[in-house]
Amino acid sequence: MACLPAELGFLGDENLHVQGLENARAVVVPCPLEASVCYGAGTSRGPQAILEASHQVETWDEELGIDLGASLRIATLEPLEVHGTIAEVQARLARTVGDLLDRGVFPLILGGEHSLTPGGVQAAARRFPGLTVLQIDAHADLRDGYQGHADSHASAMRRCLDDPAIRIVGVGIRSMSAPEARFAAQNPQRVRHFLARGRRWTPAEVLEAVEGPVYLSVDLDGLDSSLVPATGTPEPGGLFWEETLDLLRALFRERRVVAADVVELAPLPGQPASDYLAARLASKILAYALSGA
Repeated sequence: MACLPAELGFLGDENLHVQGLENARAVVVPCPLEASVCYGAGTSRGPQAILEASHQVETWDEELGIDLGASLRIATLEPLEVHGTIAEVQARLARTVGDLLDRGVFPLILGGEHSLTPGGVQAAARRFPGLTVLQIDAHADLRDGYQGHADSHASAMRRCLDDPAIRIVGVGIRSMSAPEARFAAQNPQRVRHFLARGRRWTPAEVLEAVEGPVYLSVDLDGLDSSLVPATGTPEPGGLFWEETLDLLRALFRERRVVAADVVELAPLPGQPASDYLAARLASKILAYALSGA
């Protein structure tokens, strides 16, 4: 696995004291997959936009009192090859994430469309039995296929559930088809949703539903579209910044999160706010993962 030079990777040349994978504590995996988008396009440009925006993120984390650049040692791989079918990309990503987990580092995948997630989940589930996927998302992603793709971004969580040992806890959900709603209702032991509408739940209530080790998957459209308009299918009524961090802080403090992804950024020319939010969110995930939050 080849790494980008520090000045081109996550946090840029302020990411000090990392020499490739040898002493990394976390590894960022850009995966510019765009194969089944069905509305707005552009996820293939998402990982690079996040990396470039991360160069503007201050490495001092004011909440945790740590310098991400000086203490966390974050390496960045060269972008994953995304030629071939979605299933082939998932398998390629599973091998990469598996190798990183075997090294004892924390993998953070930057997407790319959400259909990449089953690859990362597969690698984590093989090494951490009893895995729960905590999904922050506007959409349930439980279709058994969409527009001719069994591995569509609209089927990401359904493909994760092809492994009978995996459970899904979705947060911020506010859009699903009737078949998805029926599937969730028929599988209450494996699928639990905390809807965005009404916000009657707390982080503690979400975590009560999260068992075992955790794979965190953040579809950026889970956040409100006023914060992140640069997604393929923006939905109003989503999570806001502080409540998202409240949930993530509690998750990393109280559960073992073994890997994560941030997906579905579709950059808009001349509008860098979404890119920067994605980069800042990625930095918070890494800070929580490596600091003990």
